[in-house]
Amino acid sequence: MQELLTYSLLVVLLVIAAYFYRKKKEKQRKLSELMSRPFPEKWRSILLKKVLFYRNLEAEDKQLFEKQVLRFLATKKIEAVSTTIDDTVRLMVASSAVIPTFAFPNFNYPAVRTVLIYPGSFDEDFDVTKHKGHRQFITGMVGNKALKGTVILSKPDLLAAYNGSRKKSNVGIHEFVHLMDGTDGAIDGIPERLLDHSYVASWLFEIKDEMEDILKGKSDINPYGLTNNAEFLAVVSEYFFENPKSFKKKHPDLYKYMVEIFDQKL
Repeated sequence: MQELLTYSLLVVLLVIAAYFYRKKKEKQRKLSELMSRPFPEKWRSILLKKVLFYRNLEAEDKQLFEKQVLRFLATKKIEAVSTTIDDTVRLMVASSAVIPTFAFPNFNYPAVRTVLIYPGSFDEDFDVTKHKGHRQFITGMVGNKALKGTVILSKPDLLAAYNGSRKKSNVGIHEFVHLMDGTDGAIDGIPERLLDHSYVASWLFEIKDEMEDILKGKSDINPYGLTNNAEFLAVVSEYFFENPKSFKKKHPDLYKYMVEIFDQKL
């Protein structure tokens, strides 16, 4: 009897393993088919109009960017909450994910399953309704606990980040940089898997010095970067990708660290 039970259990485990193997292979096949399709010309026009990072790439790199966008859209859910989304919104979400990881084409945010698009900014309870005396200020966040694996973005703020002009802010890039930062196990402003260990100590000193300049009003970096090291990294990354020439001119030392962290010289 014991041998029969053991054999039956083994058969069940093999059936389950075969099921998940077939499911994985089917998912890979569908992804491969999608990646081999031509990038829609309409989507390309949207990227050229709205995403400066993409617009400034060479032709070959534009194709790589498009492939990464397709993969992100094929493997992550983008869902609307009390609003609507279209191809433009989906492409802006995917671009936000691809821009900071462009130099790492094999990276596809394994911890992310879903991106939720809200109709506006929200409070700590994810309420988008304006209450008297209540200030709403959250435009994006990386979920935790029950929302682990979820990114939440305010639709109007996401679209404003991609209006085709130079700026210092981008809520989408901000949140996906947090996710990159967290690949070493902690969202702490020290992306150890991206930043060589020999740079970590000097990077922390650089953060400290720049924070002091922000406090003294001697820096044009968003004061939100004073919150903690993680927010500092996300804030300066926005600036680096959105307006690299200005960032390099005004913050040459920080620029060198951004080049090292993201392996991109803009």
